[in-house]
Amino acid sequence: MVLEMKVPSPGESITEVEIAEWLVADGDWVEKDQTVAEVDSDKATLELPAEASGLITLKAEEGDAVAVGAVVCLIDTAAERPAGSTQSTVASTQSTEAKLSTEDKEETYATGTPSPAARKILEEKGIKASTIIGTGKDGRVTKDDAIKAVPSMGTTEGKRSTSRKKLSLLRRKVAERLVAVKNETAMLTTFNEVDMSPIFEIRKEYKESFKEKHDVGLGFMSFFTLAVVRALDLYPDVNSMIDGDYQIKNNFMDISIAVSGPKGLMVPVIRNAESLSFRAVEAEVKRLAIRARDGQITVDEMTGGTFTISNGGVFGSMLSTPIINPPQSGILGMHNIVERPVAVNGKVEIRPIMYLALSYDHRIIDGRESVGFLVAVKEALENPMEHLMDNNLKKALEL
Repeated sequence: MVLEMKVPSPGESITEVEIAEWLVADGDWVEKDQTVAEVDSDKATLELPAEASGLITLKAEEGDAVAVGAVVCLIDTAAERPAGSTQSTVASTQSTEAKLSTEDKEETYATGTPSPAARKILEEKGIKASTIIGTGKDGRVTKDDAIKAVPSMGTTEGKRSTSRKKLSLLRRKVAERLVAVKNETAMLTTFNEVDMSPIFEIRKEYKESFKEKHDVGLGFMSFFTLAVVRALDLYPDVNSMIDGDYQIKNNFMDISIAVSGPKGLMVPVIRNAESLSFRAVEAEVKRLAIRARDGQITVDEMTGGTFTISNGGVFGSMLSTPIINPPQSGILGMHNIVERPVAVNGKVEIRPIMYLALSYDHRIIDGRESVGFLVAVKEALENPMEHLMDNNLKKALEL
């Protein structure tokens, strides 16, 4: 029996995906539930598991755009498992040789050597294959690499080469959206600074007991998320968005948090943050970060936020102007915390200071709201006992 594997729907409104990478070769033996490919949508990278065990025949190439529901591979479930094979390690030698004889394809021989088509092109250009960094599997030199290779201009020390790689569908979509935001919104950024001493003192005294009680660390994100919730409650225009000639105001606060994943920037959402405690926020941040890191984050988990928090400080950023995550109207940028001299009651003291940046759509948010929002965040972070803990620290931390 030959099973047709079709592209599943990764989420509502998504009609097309792109084959990012085949993790098996044509003719390999695959096991049921083994990941055979990674596919990119415009919102996430998803894994494609084998629906049955058998010999696989690939029906699409890496980089191909395929419609949801289209057949991308066949699995012959009636085929016999090759001797000694337990995973997808067996491929037909004859099939490989047949592929290599077709010059208009991008298959290659052993690692470090090009296909006949690539070799011929490189010889005509007078370029050694060893100087090319291949973009094929395991770094092999493909025909496309040979076509794009540029002869060295003069004598140089060391190897000089370039490589060319198609952007993933996710990365292309992100780029498209970022350009659109710059072109279609009246984006403006306002700044402030925060003395993080009170939060440092709270974390120093209670982080161990908090972790022991809740099995999750007491980080900065819970303070920032709850400070943002308070500020959004005071300035609801920042929690709204534009839809044509209308302003859509949200009576809930779904906070998007920008995290770095294996495929680039991802923005999972903390739902109904206005109803969460310090413990609940930290647990949700941890859960979403792990899922993003492991490539398990879903489209639904990254859809529908009303405001975004971006923490560039974890990478050492001192200051930035974050770009709005559409269709939202605001994004708060956190940065690194550095000990700086500041004036306190007429005296110079060294305090841990963080710069904040709020980028917002000036079409819908005026200066009063933007500055007031950022000041409200500052107030909450510099006096969390009063503004975030109702002057009952142990109750707020559930200790």
